[in-house]
Amino acid sequence: MAGAPEVTVAGAGALGLAAAVALADAGCAVTVCDPAPAAANASGVAAGMLAPAFEAALDPQTAGCLDVLLAARDLWPALEARTGVSVDRSGAVAVGSEGWLAAVRNAFGGLGLHLADVPRAALDDLTPGLSPVFARGLMTREDWRLEPLSALAALRRAAEASGVVFRTGPARPGDAWLVIATGASQDLADVASALKHLTPIKGHILRAATGAAGRVALRGEGAYAVAADGGLAIGATMEAGVADPTVEPAQETPLRKAGAKLFPAVAEAPVTLLAGVRAATPDGLPMVGLAGEKTVLAVGARRNGWLLAPLAARIVAACVTGRDPGPYAARLDPRRFGEAA
Repeated sequence: MAGAPEVTVAGAGALGLAAAVALADAGCAVTVCDPAPAAANASGVAAGMLAPAFEAALDPQTAGCLDVLLAARDLWPALEARTGVSVDRSGAVAVGSEGWLAAVRNAFGGLGLHLADVPRAALDDLTPGLSPVFARGLMTREDWRLEPLSALAALRRAAEASGVVFRTGPARPGDAWLVIATGASQDLADVASALKHLTPIKGHILRAATGAAGRVALRGEGAYAVAADGGLAIGATMEAGVADPTVEPAQETPLRKAGAKLFPAVAEAPVTLLAGVRAATPDGLPMVGLAGEKTVLAVGARRNGWLLAPLAARIVAACVTGRDPGPYAARLDPRRFGEAA
């Protein structure tokens, strides 16, 4: 399109691909650059939870961010329809000791959210194979989920169908707009000094081939389990300050034990251990917005990259095209940490 803004998106994870689609829809000529395959980036090594309720209730860093997280989630139906990403709205269930469940209920109540009691018979239907030690659970319908690799593929297909060009390799800043969606990487810090505010966080996920995995995401004390292809994805680890994405075999045993407490079949199931590095900001919300002349950031979503992707994409497209970025742009502005754009 003659006269269309030219945009290079650095990074082909959830934030980068969602931004590429939004930019193409806004009439931009978009090129996405990423040196790694989809399965290797943090968005591919993820549980795929779109979980505003449990994240705000259980994670102290996002306790005051429920409104932003809910707003982002509410943009997912439109992105789902636009791209073909499949979103599961079955909900999420917490199981654990009575004391822990009481604390979860109190946290939800403090946020103005409701939890439904789930008796054991219903747990057997929602989460087949769940350990018999759990007599009941607490359920929310506010939290959704998706399958990360399938979602990445759907976003890429939608982007390509809209004329987005993909190139393997790092982005090279030039005359075009640059959208930095490179996770914890500091490779472009000379272009956007705000990247120095990011802290890498390494996490491992154990994929266990257990067969049936149920219809809801499960939250336990110190671990979660969600349906994965042919089984379960189990996560519990977050190592702040670690930027090395290498899989650490020693993490298999504690993750397997944590998963087996929820689903006993995990103890003997074939497993695959994966690792990814995410990025976090000092206040738990991502940096999305202008960070320099014709430079836009979409980084630092911590473990909520998939959840926040459509909101970040909307703000990125607005920055490039000069449109209204919406009511949450100020909360996510990279300049809130003292950087001048």
